[in-house]
Amino acid sequence: MPQKAIVWFGRDCTLACDGRCDKAWGINGRPSHAFSDDPDDYVYLADGELGNAPGPGETAICSEGGHMKPSATIVTNGKAMNKWCSRECERSTIAEVGDRLRLPDFSRPRPNMPHRRTTDCRARRSAEGGCVDDEA
Repeated sequence: MPQKAIVWFGRDCTLACDGRCDKAWGINGRPSHAFSDDPDDYVYLADGELGNAPGPGETAICSEGGHMKPSATIVTNGKAMNKWCSRECERSTIAEVGDRLRLPDFSRPRPNMPHRRTTDCRARRSAEGGCVDDEA
């Protein structure tokens, strides 16, 4: 897991990700499905439902703080991580030094508002054979 020590809003933190830049679309560019008319009520599609993500300079948000997505391929070294990773990448997480790093799981669809989907997902899991549920 690539990691980098950063200062985030004046606090010492760790930026981490799964290194899958080839699957990183950015929070504003990852394909999704809307659940309702609420623009925040959507589910990101799983990695297996998507091809490779756009490369550096081709994502929906091209740069954050002057930094572009660092790679179009898998990254194994945290030195490549930058402001795009911390602000735009949907695969990264930030935790204060010493806190547990918990990476998002894109092997399954991932709802933006899981608290709205927990009941729906449990019902659909048995009927359709699968749905993301962060509580399960």
